[in-house]
Amino acid sequence: MNIQEQYASKLVSADAAAAVVKSGDWVDYGWCVGTPVTVDKALAKRLPELHDVKFRGGVLLRRPAVFDIENPAEHMCWNSWHMSGIERKSIAEGFGYFAPMRYAELPRFYRDPNAPKPDVAIIETTPMDEHGYFNFGPQASHLAAMCASAKCVIVEVNKNQPNCHGGFEHCIHISQVDMIVEGENEGMPQMGGGGEPSEIDKAVAKLIVEEIPNGACLQLGIGGMPNAVGSAIVDSDLKDLGVHTEMYVDGFVDLYNAGKINCSKKSIDKGREVFAFAAGTQKLYDHLNNNPGVMSAPVNYTNDPYVVAQIDNFMSINNAVDVDLFGQVNAESSGVKHISGTGGQLDFVMGAYMSKGGKSFICMSSTFQPKGKPMQSRIRPTLTTGSIVTDPRSTIHYLVTEYGKVNLKGLATWQRAEAIISVAHPDFRDELIAEAEKMGIWRRSNKV
Repeated sequence: MNIQEQYASKLVSADAAAAVVKSGDWVDYGWCVGTPVTVDKALAKRLPELHDVKFRGGVLLRRPAVFDIENPAEHMCWNSWHMSGIERKSIAEGFGYFAPMRYAELPRFYRDPNAPKPDVAIIETTPMDEHGYFNFGPQASHLAAMCASAKCVIVEVNKNQPNCHGGFEHCIHISQVDMIVEGENEGMPQMGGGGEPSEIDKAVAKLIVEEIPNGACLQLGIGGMPNAVGSAIVDSDLKDLGVHTEMYVDGFVDLYNAGKINCSKKSIDKGREVFAFAAGTQKLYDHLNNNPGVMSAPVNYTNDPYVVAQIDNFMSINNAVDVDLFGQVNAESSGVKHISGTGGQLDFVMGAYMSKGGKSFICMSSTFQPKGKPMQSRIRPTLTTGSIVTDPRSTIHYLVTEYGKVNLKGLATWQRAEAIISVAHPDFRDELIAEAEKMGIWRRSNKV
């Protein structure tokens, strides 16, 4: 059969696609803005008849219909590779769980011959092109590995998905697809940049931008401070910047439109902005659509520290929840309360330091104020019980707060404690010194 005949033979209704799922199945639900919508609604109608269906996905920007059935924990559970706010609620509702990982390893989880295979993979894609390919849109990530390992692959077509050029593993051929559902062509999920940067965000961003040379390659994490860094670069004299990042966000589009990004100095993938997945406002999707200057690539390429290390002057900029006096970084939980995931932070922290001229920055406000409680320090003597160590103390390079930046590489424990305390809020420094003394890691080297 030619590709049009194959398409017609595999085209089914959403209800027919949902009927494939059985009790006990593992069902992969795409990723981020590639999560199904039409098949999801059909499956939500069927799910009350089933038990022990195990869904898997991550970075949800829409609440799936399967979450809203009566007593979801009786019929399914959600397993997230990286949690959004929507997924955090699923934990509280009793059917959500997190799967810890370094994001770069995710494709291997599917390809490992000893790993359990998805029974069904359901993903949203672009319409089929004239060669028989469905583009994954802005989430190459791990989808090729997922589809290759799944027993049944269902694509839900959405005409609004941007067609993202890639290097490899950014699309799937109709010969590898079992069912096609023509979706409702809903608009792309919108994710804003979090509003205007605060004065603290701006202060931290200024300290980081001072460290970035012309021709550097950028990785920005999710959150207000990385966005603030992007805004500060727009207003700077920096030029000839490159992009090699896990998540592509609106800030990169602003930098491109300001003439800051051309990727001309990159030692690999020259001339192309490289990313594993993307989410933002419509301007981002318009920028990515059919743009040969961007490259959607699998995450085992984008996040591989040894790939990152090949790019000179690589700048990795990420958030943290808190840091302790040993230099351990928690970026994914508040005690035992889960927030997000390791993602690629550790990979980029390591890869940036291996890059010639590269630097990694962990940035955060020095304090936070829980609702109805006194102000607290984000720099703690030790991490709160149950907090997750995202970056071991051996990996951190620069720590930045509104009170300064310190390079922690090569420092003994007493030097490290002194440096970290120097960027803490002044109201907490004496308390931190006292705790450091109790732990035997304080030596006031440069004071009278």
